[in-house]
Amino acid sequence: MPVTPQKNSDKMNIPFVDLKAQYDSIKTEIDAAIASVLENTAFIGGEHVSDFKANFEKFYGVDHCVPCANGTDALYIAMKMMGIGAGDEVITTSSSWISTSETITQTGAQPVFVDVDKYYTIDPTKIEAKITSNTKAIIPVHLYGQMCDMPAIMAIAKKHNLKVIEDCAQSHLSALDNKRAGLWGDAGTFSFYPGKNLGAYGDAGCLITNDEKLATDCKRYANHGALVKHQHDIEGINSRLDGLQAAVLNVKLPHLSQWTTERERVGKRYLELLADVSEIELPQLRANTLHSFHVFGIKVNDRSKVQEYLQSKGVPTQIHYPHAMPFMKAYAYMKATPADYPNSYDLQERELSLPIYPEMTDEQIVFVADSIKSYFNG
Repeated sequence: MPVTPQKNSDKMNIPFVDLKAQYDSIKTEIDAAIASVLENTAFIGGEHVSDFKANFEKFYGVDHCVPCANGTDALYIAMKMMGIGAGDEVITTSSSWISTSETITQTGAQPVFVDVDKYYTIDPTKIEAKITSNTKAIIPVHLYGQMCDMPAIMAIAKKHNLKVIEDCAQSHLSALDNKRAGLWGDAGTFSFYPGKNLGAYGDAGCLITNDEKLATDCKRYANHGALVKHQHDIEGINSRLDGLQAAVLNVKLPHLSQWTTERERVGKRYLELLADVSEIELPQLRANTLHSFHVFGIKVNDRSKVQEYLQSKGVPTQIHYPHAMPFMKAYAYMKATPADYPNSYDLQERELSLPIYPEMTDEQIVFVADSIKSYFNG
């Protein structure tokens, strides 16, 4: 059960994400799973990892799941096994966590950024202008749990013979036209970082695909280039999901659908309660989508003042993200200007993320909304 919030007439101490409440709700199962790992010393590989692979394949409706150490590695492994490397270009969104783009660079390829649309996801109308003879793939990111316009992206990819790797780090169970994130492209990659909608108790990740050869190649590469111990067909990397994280994920996976429903409840309640606040810009929902609401990001002017006021009311907020990728120091060599990526620039300057998690009570949601209203009402 959620921890009872501390409050008085004008303050309520609300967590931004309440991982303790989630643990408390499944404590018996989690403790037993961890004890099993310790009892059997199944720390690397073993039945918990093989069970998670099978469980995720069945749950997600995909032929192959390749567990790995984290979601960043999943992106890198997928690209490497697709043959992407030096001299190639990979198109991706200008608004995401840096793992999306840094893994492109790590393969030897060049990231090429495209601005976002009104849904905070890559704008497909601007992709073709960035395609060159060196372009090999597109990485759409279903940011905050909102689906990209995958039909349009897949049509472009087919036209130009490009690979598509979906970055699903924030979009577990998100769907468009009843088709889940990660099932549209050649592969989908997931992060199970603790704060994700499906989170482990440390770093963890996987990639999914219906391509058997790609799955086999990725599995080999993630395990030092070997499918069988000591038989190294190629050089690879060490990116294995450990038994402890797999055991935790096996417990959590059956709860994911209900947790996603609860995230929808919170997100849509915010939309309802804040609909008449003209001073803020609410996230828009793409038609025919299931938005998994990993992040509920509004846009406001005078963000720091709003953030300070909400903190004084016991309402923590975060900024996802203070720098769009083209404006990070790491990419200063691109010499990007706000005019190059106006929507991403606006997002970095005005986005403010509100607390959201499945265990959030309606009382807490209403308090957050009322606090925002009280700020703008002076």
